[in-house]
Amino acid sequence: MAILIDTSVLLRSLYPEHPHYSAAENAIATLRLRGEVLCVAPQNLIEFWAVATRSRDENGLGMNPARAASEIATLRRFFRLLPSTPEVLEAWQGIVEALGVSGKQTHDAHLAAAMQVYSVATILTVNTGHFKRFPGIAILDPAQAAQR
Repeated sequence: MAILIDTSVLLRSLYPEHPHYSAAENAIATLRLRGEVLCVAPQNLIEFWAVATRSRDENGLGMNPARAASEIATLRRFFRLLPSTPEVLEAWQGIVEALGVSGKQTHDAHLAAAMQVYSVATILTVNTGHFKRFPGIAILDPAQAAQR
């Protein structure tokens, strides 16, 4: 089964001081050991870059661009990339129009669209509430991944 790894989990897996670090790391390792196909979308990498290169004073990781680029390269090797295609754009537009999505949830709708196009039914996220409005998506919290 394929599982999309949300940006929230990617970021926490690289921030040992974060309270969700262990859960994020353990969830990724557990799911990989179970043979799950772990995926990311371009949206995840864009969001990752934005937070990784933002200062810690602004709730970022404070990485310089070279370090962020290195981390992105690692993520691209470690996870299957779901390409952004015209079909993803069409699915996204259908979702945002049908559900009246606005503001920051537009980014989550883009992830939901990629999941729909690539038949990925589950997302691993610490932001479980962000994805409840999107039909057909199973939401997995990292703390619960080992119990699955």
